Amino acid sequence: MNEPPVALVSEVARDLLASRIGKDPTPLRWAISRPDAALAPELLAQVSVAFMSLDLVSGSATDKLAPELSHFFEQLRACAKLRWLHVCSAGADRPIFKELLARGVRITTSSGANAAEVSHSALAGFLALSRGVVRWVDAQRRHEWSPLKGTLAPRDIEGQTAVVVGLGPIGREIARLLDAFRVEVIGVRRTSEPVACCAEVVPYARLDAVLPRADWLILACPLTRETQGLIGARQLELLRKGAHLINVARGPVVREPDLIEALRSGRLGGAYLDVFEKEPLPAESPLWDLPGVLISAHCAGYSGGLHLRTQERFLENLHRWMQGAELQNEVAAPSP
Repeated sequence: MNEPPVALVSEVARDLLASRIGKDPTPLRWAISRPDAALAPELLAQVSVAFMSLDLVSGSATDKLAPELSHFFEQLRACAKLRWLHVCSAGADRPIFKELLARGVRITTSSGANAAEVSHSALAGFLALSRGVVRWVDAQRRHEWSPLKGTLAPRDIEGQTAVVVGLGPIGREIARLLDAFRVEVIGVRRTSEPVACCAEVVPYARLDAVLPRADWLILACPLTRETQGLIGARQLELLRKGAHLINVARGPVVREPDLIEALRSGRLGGAYLDVFEKEPLPAESPLWDLPGVLISAHCAGYSGGLHLRTQERFLENLHRWMQGAELQNEVAAPSP
């Protein structure tokens, strides 16, 4: 009888998973990643499965890895027999993932696990900006009674148009929520195949053609060669004057200097930003102090239940992997 595969996981993930995995026999053996302890080379040589769990990434940013995650990546590189890695995130755009794919390692993501939460955060930004909540807060800080009436009254939400770029689980849920507010949604994706709650769907090649109709530009796409730098000065200029931008995708989808200029000039009426070109966002960034800008620290998708949902996706794919079945949310290897 073959021995169960060895999985590289954090101690937190092992404790959470052990009670949920079948007990007779246990379908995994564990290699526990701890930043203060090196695993024996002979154990690393047996690792064929790895799970990058939420606890490993919570203290990291795009450009600053926490010790737990940095150590985990070092061990992944040392696992010569690694065959499959599951990650807790929806995206797989860290440089190490390209390295592993080039080695023939299969990578799957937890796409959809936080779709509702990211969408709710995007909607919170949408409502805060459209109803003038930023101005409420500013007035409250000044102890100033400043009602938004007359020419200061916000526009009606109903009848506005939002261009939603990316129609994966997050983009589709954003479209559904906006549709409930009677906002016309134009979706942008790789193909023009219709999507529920979108009045119209166009491919990326036609993005510029629909931007002049947009009161809102909402980014929910993955970071790929096609989407890196997708939104720059030209695209921001094409938007209706006073339009708003929401980015819950990845920072490099937007050319940040162009965004800052559009906000400073008043071409954009405001923005809700969860992601940035450099993370953590430097303290000297003008974005912190620009009026009409809401910032969250790349945490739009976090909630109390996210641990459980990412574990469920790992366990579902673990069952498929051990049965030799097709894996869900598998990342395509880059073309040569």
